[in-house]
Amino acid sequence: MTADTVGPAGRGATTIADRVVAKIAAKAAREALGVLPQGGSAPLASVVVQRDAARVSINLELGYPSDLRGQCLAVRSQVIRRVRDLAGLEVPEVAVHVERLHSPRTARESGGRELR
Repeated sequence: MTADTVGPAGRGATTIADRVVAKIAAKAAREALGVLPQGGSAPLASVVVQRDAARVSINLELGYPSDLRGQCLAVRSQVIRRVRDLAGLEVPEVAVHVERLHSPRTARESGGRELR
């Protein structure tokens, strides 16, 4: 039997592990943010893949003051685009969680503590 005579279902399937999609999503979030706030950590992502869709949760640390809403929208858009392009998955949901705000002024005044 050749590949021409075997139907698509008979040829197998490609699966992409959740952790791989999470790495793609975290990198996409980092791309969207550009520069991380001083002392900030890289975005972390968790993903649940079901069939051809990925539900993504991203944890971020952002600089303050800044356009928080704009940054979150940029992260959401970039994650959807990159996961779709690189993994071939639809992304119906991206939950963006801002875990910490970094303010240079507040950090100096509080002896290094950040806003939570």
